[in-house]
Amino acid sequence: MKPSTKDEIKGTFHELKGKVKEKAGQVTDNPKLAKEGQAEKLAGKVQKKVGQIKKVLED
Repeated sequence: MKPSTKDEIKGTFHELKGKVKEKAGQVTDNPKLAKEGQAEKLAGKVQKKVGQIKKVLED
């Protein structure tokens, strides 16, 4: 599997994990958990975008 594809998959995973954490923080009224979720979701989006850029540069 190409590194670009791995980055995209890992990014998607972190984005989903971040969404779950964010929602759990909101439901449990835990602002710290919600912020962690937002940060992880953003990091996932960035990693996914890096994978997309790598894929374009590989071709």
